[in-house]
Amino acid sequence: MTSSPAIEWPPPSRFGQTRRMSETQTPASPAVTLTIAGSEATGGAGAQADLKTFQELGVYGVVALTCIVSFDPKNEWQHRFVPVDQQVIADQLEAIQSCYPLRTVKLGMLGTPATIDTVAAALQSQEWDNVVLDPVLICKGQEPGAALDTDQALKANILPLATFVTPNHFEAESLSGITIESLEDLEEAARIIHRQSGAVVLAKGGVRIEGPDAVDVYFDGETLEVLSSPKVGEVAVSGAGCTLAAAIAAELAKGAAPLDAARTAKEFVTEGIRNRVASNAPFDAVWQGSARS
Repeated sequence: MTSSPAIEWPPPSRFGQTRRMSETQTPASPAVTLTIAGSEATGGAGAQADLKTFQELGVYGVVALTCIVSFDPKNEWQHRFVPVDQQVIADQLEAIQSCYPLRTVKLGMLGTPATIDTVAAALQSQEWDNVVLDPVLICKGQEPGAALDTDQALKANILPLATFVTPNHFEAESLSGITIESLEDLEEAARIIHRQSGAVVLAKGGVRIEGPDAVDVYFDGETLEVLSSPKVGEVAVSGAGCTLAAAIAAELAKGAAPLDAARTAKEFVTEGIRNRVASNAPFDAVWQGSARS
Protein backbone atom coordinates (compact mmCIF):
# COMPACT_ATOMS: atom_id res chain seq x y z
CA MET A 1 0.00 0.00 0.00
CA THR A 2 1.46 3.34 -1.02
CA SER A 3 0.85 6.57 0.80
CA SER A 4 -0.80 9.51 -0.94
CA PRO A 5 1.48 12.39 -1.90
CA ALA A 6 1.47 15.37 0.44
CA ILE A 7 -0.87 18.18 -0.57
CA GLU A 8 0.81 21.55 -1.01
CA TRP A 9 -1.28 24.54 0.11
CA PRO A 10 -1.82 27.01 -1.35
CA PRO A 11 -1.30 25.08 -4.60
CA PRO A 12 1.43 26.24 -6.99
CA SER A 13 0.08 28.88 -9.33
CA ARG A 14 0.65 29.50 -13.02
CA PHE A 15 1.26 33.05 -11.83
CA GLY A 16 4.01 32.97 -9.21
CA GLN A 17 5.26 30.79 -6.42
CA THR A 18 3.33 29.16 -3.59
CA ARG A 19 2.46 31.74 -0.94
CA ARG A 20 2.63 31.40 2.81
CA MET A 21 -0.68 31.04 4.65
CA SER A 22 -2.05 34.02 6.53
CA GLU A 23 -2.92 33.71 10.21
CA THR A 24 -6.62 33.29 9.37
CA GLN A 25 -6.09 30.46 6.85
CA THR A 26 -6.02 26.73 7.44
CA PRO A 27 -4.80 24.08 4.99
CA ALA A 28 -8.46 23.53 4.04
CA SER A 29 -9.53 27.13 3.52
CA PRO A 30 -8.50 29.85 1.05
CA ALA A 31 -7.92 33.46 1.99
CA VAL A 32 -11.19 35.41 2.05
CA THR A 33 -10.96 38.60 -0.02
CA LEU A 34 -13.59 41.35 -0.18
CA THR A 35 -14.35 43.61 -3.11
CA ILE A 36 -16.46 46.73 -2.63
CA ALA A 37 -17.45 47.67 -6.15
CA GLY A 38 -20.19 48.26 -8.68
CA SER A 39 -21.96 45.71 -10.83
CA GLU A 40 -21.25 46.03 -14.56
CA ALA A 41 -23.98 44.22 -16.45
CA THR A 42 -21.92 42.87 -19.37
CA GLY A 43 -19.60 41.09 -16.93
CA GLY A 44 -16.47 42.71 -18.28
CA ALA A 45 -15.62 44.96 -15.37
CA GLY A 46 -16.55 45.82 -11.80
CA ALA A 47 -17.51 43.24 -9.20
CA GLN A 48 -17.98 40.55 -11.85
CA ALA A 49 -14.38 40.90 -13.02
CA ASP A 50 -13.14 41.01 -9.42
CA LEU A 51 -14.87 37.79 -8.41
CA LYS A 52 -13.67 35.94 -11.51
CA THR A 53 -10.12 37.11 -10.79
CA PHE A 54 -10.32 36.00 -7.16
CA GLN A 55 -11.56 32.57 -8.20
CA GLU A 56 -8.82 32.11 -10.78
CA LEU A 57 -6.10 33.07 -8.30
CA GLY A 58 -7.33 30.82 -5.52
CA VAL A 59 -8.98 33.13 -2.99
CA TYR A 60 -12.56 33.14 -1.75
CA GLY A 61 -14.27 36.24 -3.13
CA VAL A 62 -16.98 38.22 -1.36
CA VAL A 63 -18.65 41.36 -2.74
CA ALA A 64 -20.55 44.37 -1.42
CA LEU A 65 -22.24 46.16 -4.32
CA THR A 66 -22.17 49.96 -4.40
CA CYS A 67 -23.95 50.71 -7.67
CA ILE A 68 -25.43 49.18 -10.80
CA VAL A 69 -23.83 50.21 -14.10
CA SER A 70 -25.20 49.15 -17.47
CA PHE A 71 -24.30 50.36 -20.93
CA ASP A 72 -27.01 51.79 -23.17
CA PRO A 73 -26.71 50.21 -26.65
CA LYS A 74 -29.27 52.74 -27.95
CA ASN A 75 -27.11 55.69 -26.91
CA GLU A 76 -23.58 54.90 -28.09
CA TRP A 77 -23.05 52.50 -25.17
CA GLN A 78 -22.98 55.29 -22.60
CA HIS A 79 -23.14 54.38 -18.92
CA ARG A 80 -26.41 54.14 -17.00
CA PHE A 81 -25.48 54.61 -13.34
CA VAL A 82 -27.74 53.72 -10.41
CA PRO A 83 -26.33 53.94 -6.85
CA VAL A 84 -27.27 51.34 -4.27
CA ASP A 85 -29.11 52.70 -1.23
CA GLN A 86 -26.72 53.60 1.59
CA GLN A 87 -28.46 51.42 4.16
CA VAL A 88 -28.23 48.47 1.77
CA ILE A 89 -24.49 49.04 1.37
CA ALA A 90 -24.07 49.31 5.14
CA ASP A 91 -26.12 46.13 5.64
CA GLN A 92 -23.98 44.22 3.15
CA LEU A 93 -20.78 45.29 4.84
CA GLU A 94 -22.13 44.54 8.32
CA ALA A 95 -23.00 41.00 7.27
CA ILE A 96 -19.69 40.42 5.48
CA GLN A 97 -17.51 41.83 8.24
CA SER A 98 -19.41 39.87 10.89
CA CYS A 99 -19.10 36.63 8.91
CA TYR A 100 -15.44 36.53 7.91
CA PRO A 101 -12.08 37.39 9.51
CA LEU A 102 -11.21 39.78 6.69
CA ARG A 103 -7.74 41.26 6.25
CA THR A 104 -7.79 42.25 2.54
CA VAL A 105 -10.22 44.45 0.61
CA LYS A 106 -10.22 45.75 -2.94
CA LEU A 107 -12.10 48.99 -3.64
CA GLY A 108 -13.56 49.74 -7.07
CA MET A 109 -16.38 52.02 -8.19
CA LEU A 110 -17.92 53.79 -5.19
CA GLY A 111 -19.82 56.39 -7.19
CA THR A 112 -21.15 58.97 -4.72
CA PRO A 113 -19.87 60.95 -1.72
CA ALA A 114 -22.50 59.25 0.46
CA THR A 115 -21.23 55.81 -0.56
CA ILE A 116 -17.67 56.91 0.11
CA ASP A 117 -18.67 57.95 3.65
CA THR A 118 -20.43 54.62 4.24
CA VAL A 119 -17.47 52.60 2.98
CA ALA A 120 -14.92 54.69 4.86
CA ALA A 121 -16.81 54.09 8.11
CA ALA A 122 -16.83 50.34 7.47
CA LEU A 123 -13.13 50.29 6.68
CA GLN A 124 -12.31 52.22 9.83
CA SER A 125 -14.31 49.81 11.99
CA GLN A 126 -11.56 47.19 11.83
CA GLU A 127 -7.87 46.71 11.04
CA TRP A 128 -6.74 45.69 7.55
CA ASP A 129 -3.49 44.30 6.23
CA ASN A 130 -4.28 45.31 2.65
CA VAL A 131 -6.60 48.00 1.26
CA VAL A 132 -6.18 47.97 -2.52
CA LEU A 133 -7.73 51.03 -4.14
CA ASP A 134 -8.56 51.17 -7.83
CA PRO A 135 -9.36 54.90 -7.76
CA VAL A 136 -12.28 55.08 -10.19
CA LEU A 137 -12.67 58.85 -10.35
CA ILE A 138 -15.18 59.31 -13.15
CA CYS A 139 -18.28 57.40 -14.17
CA LYS A 140 -19.70 58.55 -17.50
CA GLY A 141 -23.22 58.09 -16.19
CA GLN A 142 -22.81 60.86 -13.61
CA GLU A 143 -23.36 64.56 -14.04
CA PRO A 144 -20.06 66.52 -14.11
CA GLY A 145 -20.71 68.22 -10.78
CA ALA A 146 -21.58 64.97 -9.05
CA ALA A 147 -18.50 63.31 -10.52
CA LEU A 148 -16.27 66.12 -9.21
CA ASP A 149 -17.79 65.87 -5.73
CA THR A 150 -17.17 62.13 -5.76
CA ASP A 151 -13.57 62.59 -6.87
CA GLN A 152 -12.89 65.04 -4.07
CA ALA A 153 -14.51 62.81 -1.45
CA LEU A 154 -12.52 59.80 -2.61
CA LYS A 155 -9.24 61.70 -2.42
CA ALA A 156 -10.08 63.06 1.05
CA ASN A 157 -11.68 60.02 2.72
CA ILE A 158 -10.58 56.84 0.93
CA LEU A 159 -7.09 57.50 -0.44
CA PRO A 160 -5.61 57.99 3.08
CA LEU A 161 -6.90 54.52 4.05
CA ALA A 162 -5.32 52.74 1.09
CA THR A 163 -2.20 50.60 1.35
CA PHE A 164 -1.91 50.01 -2.41
CA VAL A 165 -3.23 52.29 -5.19
CA THR A 166 -3.57 51.41 -8.90
CA PRO A 167 -4.42 54.58 -10.87
CA ASN A 168 -4.74 54.47 -14.65
CA HIS A 169 -3.28 57.20 -16.86
CA PHE A 170 -6.16 59.65 -16.31
CA GLU A 171 -6.40 58.92 -12.59
CA ALA A 172 -2.63 59.26 -12.14
CA GLU A 173 -2.78 62.70 -13.76
CA SER A 174 -5.68 63.70 -11.51
CA LEU A 175 -4.09 62.43 -8.30
CA SER A 176 -0.59 63.74 -9.03
CA GLY A 177 -1.57 67.03 -10.65
CA ILE A 178 0.88 66.60 -13.53
CA THR A 179 0.50 65.85 -17.24
CA ILE A 180 1.75 62.38 -18.16
CA GLU A 181 3.17 62.06 -21.66
CA SER A 182 6.19 59.81 -21.10
CA LEU A 183 7.50 57.01 -18.92
CA GLU A 184 9.47 59.58 -16.94
CA ASP A 185 6.25 61.50 -16.24
CA LEU A 186 4.56 58.30 -15.09
CA GLU A 187 7.44 57.59 -12.72
CA GLU A 188 7.16 61.08 -11.27
CA ALA A 189 3.40 60.71 -10.86
CA ALA A 190 3.92 57.45 -8.94
CA ARG A 191 6.34 59.21 -6.59
CA ILE A 192 3.93 62.10 -6.01
CA ILE A 193 0.96 59.82 -5.30
CA HIS A 194 3.06 57.81 -2.85
CA ARG A 195 4.10 60.99 -1.04
CA GLN A 196 0.45 62.08 -0.84
CA SER A 197 -0.97 58.78 0.37
CA GLY A 198 1.83 56.73 1.87
CA ALA A 199 0.51 53.81 -0.18
CA VAL A 200 2.34 51.55 -2.58
CA VAL A 201 1.56 52.78 -6.10
CA LEU A 202 1.23 50.97 -9.41
CA ALA A 203 0.65 53.77 -11.94
CA LYS A 204 -0.67 52.33 -15.20
CA GLY A 205 0.48 53.75 -18.50
CA GLY A 206 -1.13 50.97 -20.50
CA VAL A 207 -1.54 51.78 -24.18
CA ARG A 208 -1.46 55.55 -23.58
CA ILE A 209 2.32 55.88 -23.33
CA GLU A 210 3.95 55.81 -26.75
CA GLY A 211 6.10 52.83 -27.61
CA PRO A 212 5.74 49.12 -28.30
CA ASP A 213 5.18 48.14 -24.67
CA ALA A 214 2.41 48.65 -22.14
CA VAL A 215 4.24 50.08 -19.15
CA ASP A 216 3.22 50.42 -15.51
CA VAL A 217 5.33 51.97 -12.76
CA TYR A 218 5.62 50.42 -9.29
CA PHE A 219 6.84 52.61 -6.43
CA ASP A 220 6.73 51.85 -2.71
CA GLY A 221 8.86 54.68 -1.38
CA GLU A 222 12.13 52.82 -1.95
CA THR A 223 11.83 50.51 -4.94
CA LEU A 224 10.86 51.87 -8.35
CA GLU A 225 10.31 49.24 -11.03
CA VAL A 226 8.86 49.49 -14.52
CA LEU A 227 6.62 46.55 -15.36
CA SER A 228 6.50 46.14 -19.11
CA SER A 229 4.91 43.80 -21.63
CA PRO A 230 4.29 44.12 -25.38
CA LYS A 231 1.09 45.99 -26.20
CA VAL A 232 -1.84 43.89 -27.31
CA GLY A 233 -3.56 46.28 -29.70
CA GLU A 234 -3.84 50.02 -29.25
CA VAL A 235 -7.24 50.20 -27.52
CA ALA A 236 -7.97 49.77 -23.81
CA VAL A 237 -9.89 46.60 -22.91
CA SER A 238 -12.85 46.63 -20.53
CA GLY A 239 -12.04 45.28 -17.09
CA ALA A 240 -8.26 45.48 -17.33
CA GLY A 241 -7.94 47.92 -14.43
CA CYS A 242 -10.44 46.05 -12.26
CA THR A 243 -8.70 42.75 -12.96
CA LEU A 244 -5.24 44.13 -12.21
CA ALA A 245 -6.27 45.56 -8.84
CA ALA A 246 -8.23 42.43 -7.96
CA ALA A 247 -5.24 40.24 -8.84
CA ILE A 248 -3.01 42.35 -6.62
CA ALA A 249 -5.50 41.99 -3.77
CA ALA A 250 -5.71 38.23 -4.26
CA GLU A 251 -1.94 37.82 -4.22
CA LEU A 252 -1.56 40.04 -1.16
CA ALA A 253 -4.27 38.03 0.61
CA LYS A 254 -2.23 34.89 -0.03
CA GLY A 255 0.83 36.51 1.54
CA ALA A 256 2.75 37.84 -1.45
CA ALA A 257 5.04 40.83 -1.10
CA PRO A 258 3.64 43.96 -2.82
CA LEU A 259 6.14 43.94 -5.71
CA ASP A 260 5.60 40.22 -6.33
CA ALA A 261 1.83 40.81 -6.27
CA ALA A 262 2.20 43.58 -8.86
CA ARG A 263 4.34 41.42 -11.13
CA THR A 264 1.91 38.51 -10.94
CA ALA A 265 -1.08 40.80 -11.57
CA LYS A 266 0.62 42.36 -14.60
CA GLU A 267 1.23 38.92 -16.12
CA PHE A 268 -2.30 37.78 -15.29
CA VAL A 269 -4.04 40.77 -16.86
CA THR A 270 -1.78 40.74 -19.93
CA GLU A 271 -2.78 37.12 -20.57
CA GLY A 272 -6.44 38.10 -20.13
CA ILE A 273 -6.10 40.94 -22.63
CA ARG A 274 -4.31 38.73 -25.13
CA ASN A 275 -7.24 36.29 -25.04
CA ARG A 276 -9.95 38.90 -24.61
CA VAL A 277 -13.65 38.33 -25.25
CA ALA A 278 -15.21 40.11 -28.24
CA SER A 279 -18.79 41.39 -28.18
CA ASN A 280 -21.26 43.55 -30.06
CA ALA A 281 -20.19 46.52 -27.93
CA PRO A 282 -17.42 48.82 -29.20
CA PHE A 283 -14.98 47.31 -26.69
CA ASP A 284 -13.60 43.91 -25.79
CA ALA A 285 -13.35 42.45 -22.28
CA VAL A 286 -10.57 40.76 -20.36
CA TRP A 287 -10.95 37.00 -20.00
CA GLN A 288 -9.73 36.08 -16.54
CA GLY A 289 -9.80 32.36 -17.33
CA SER A 290 -7.47 32.51 -20.31
CA ALA A 291 -4.31 31.37 -18.51
CA ARG A 292 -6.02 28.35 -16.98
CA SER A 293 -7.32 27.21 -20.35
